Amino acid sequence: MTSSPQESPGQRLRRRAAQRNGLLLAGAANALSARLIEQLGFEAVYLSGAGITNTFYGLPDLGFIGLGDLASHTAATRDAVSLPIVVDADTGFGNALNVRQTVRTLERAGANAIQIEDQQMPKKCGHFEGKSVISAQEAAAKIKAAVDARSSQDLLIIARTDARATEGLDAALERAALYAEHGADITFVEAPQSTQELGRIASELAVPQLVNVVIGGKTPALSTAEFAHMGFGLVLYANAALQGALKGMTDALTHLRDKGRLDEDSALVASFAQRQRLVNKPLFDELDRQYRAD
Repeated sequence: MTSSPQESPGQRLRRRAAQRNGLLLAGAANALSARLIEQLGFEAVYLSGAGITNTFYGLPDLGFIGLGDLASHTAATRDAVSLPIVVDADTGFGNALNVRQTVRTLERAGANAIQIEDQQMPKKCGHFEGKSVISAQEAAAKIKAAVDARSSQDLLIIARTDARATEGLDAALERAALYAEHGADITFVEAPQSTQELGRIASELAVPQLVNVVIGGKTPALSTAEFAHMGFGLVLYANAALQGALKGMTDALTHLRDKGRLDEDSALVASFAQRQRLVNKPLFDELDRQYRAD
């Protein structure tokens, strides 16, 4: 990624989203996966509420995490990577006043973009059935509160609507436009169900758009190039890393259970050395030498 040395992570993300050429946004459930995403050359990382809920508590994405959980994961991720961090803040944990506090807290923790959605609390994964949304006016007020709460204009506010599932695409587009009028930098119409719907989202809304590709979900899994051609700013795979990790853990542990042994040359696990490099063990070895009292 070409950027000015003076450009902040938030400014880089704003510039790349504005190009509308399908910036690929990989999701992380924790700081370790965020560091791997950075090392593999992705330009930004998305801190997934579903991923945190699944990995931290072993629960489904049904609104079980709180602001404290999210702030601590954001701070740990900020310490682990230099990439722009997009934080999934669900509904903002309450009304407009709660959203204000959520934005202030997550901005201090190191977020560069914060996503707020218009579901009723407790929220559900955008690709689950049985969702409901608050009124468009209440949701717009929450977006306005988020915009007003940020201390830096470099912090992006992403407004997500789940109204496609409950009120249809036209209503979802109207909501997204309303949220942009109230200051959202990027909008996100969740769970469109056809390429025709995707095309309308990308072409009819004024601000850059995020498309969420849920592996096994409702939205057509087009290539990133196809999404870029449509004009989407961000192409999100929120839990590809998590689903890949689950498959890898299952394969490695099944082998261990069945064979009673698991070696580095099995091709089922990362090596011990790879693991230590990922968590910066060589850096701490050097610091230990530097600070050791002889």
